[in-house]
Amino acid sequence: MPYGYFTWPRSLPAASRRAAAQRRLDAAARRGTPMSPVAIVGRTIAHTFWGKAWCANLERYRDFAYRLERGRTYVRSGAVIDLQITAGQIRAKVVGSRVYDVAADIDAVALDAWRAIQRDCAGGIGSRLDLLAGKLSAAVMARLCADQIGLFPAPAAIRFGCTCPDYASMCKHVAATMYGVGARLDHAPELLFALRRVSVDDLLTSALSEGPAGRPGPGRALAPGAAGGDLGAMFGIDLADSAVHAEPRPAAPAPPRSPPSPRSSSSSPASKPTAKRAAASPRPAKTTAPPPRSTKTVPAPRRPQPPAAAGRPRAKPRAGKPRAGSQR
Repeated sequence: MPYGYFTWPRSLPAASRRAAAQRRLDAAARRGTPMSPVAIVGRTIAHTFWGKAWCANLERYRDFAYRLERGRTYVRSGAVIDLQITAGQIRAKVVGSRVYDVAADIDAVALDAWRAIQRDCAGGIGSRLDLLAGKLSAAVMARLCADQIGLFPAPAAIRFGCTCPDYASMCKHVAATMYGVGARLDHAPELLFALRRVSVDDLLTSALSEGPAGRPGPGRALAPGAAGGDLGAMFGIDLADSAVHAEPRPAAPAPPRSPPSPRSSSSSPASKPTAKRAAASPRPAKTTAPPPRSTKTVPAPRRPQPPAAAGRPRAKPRAGKPRAGSQR
């Protein structure tokens, strides 16, 4: 439909816009074109800290106030059928009376401002998981969301463009795209760091190097077994090659065990714990020694006596000393 000076395309109702968006998605699926639509369930656009903070940053500035309401209506109806967020760029396709292409370029965080954010947030971020989940202290949240100097872009750092005939820099299609970014940050908050061309790891590294006294600084070695020695446990990530390794201590030799003391019928109170420890310690098994060899001497065999004469009984030897030469 041609546009004149005072001719505007007819605006579609929300139900018709939703149906048109679904037809576009089905056609793209048949062609094999990858699309990344923004799906809003209910009326709430963002639910997490990062998504809510992005939407609140948009609504903070009056430069955007006059088109944001129409943008919320469009994004809730599923009009944003494709949203791509890369380093410094936002690209989207929004369904209106036809499909419009939206482009937004965002400046990177200035180096001095990023260093100030790192310095102010040092020691206030527990781990990567806490950072991306938005589990931060009130001071860190306030610093990240600070006006003009925080991580979220100010109006001067954003440049919009849309293929619709609206002459305004932020039309309803651009507003729907910006709200779609807030919904996307609910599921992928690291995209905000990529969009502002800064690194999540840099912020975490500053929390380690410039943290309080309990955390090691640059060039400070960790004592073996000290708290914070495991960088993976501190930041909640798996590090393949850690920069700090604690040298293991040699194992101390075990002290020799003393033989258990024999039990006595009357033991003093001071010796009872010793007797208990001796009773608790296992006793060495008794070994059965082989029987000792006999030391008895075997007597020599006696000489055989000559047989006595027949018919004459043998006389019994007299007691006493026998006479010399009397031998029968």
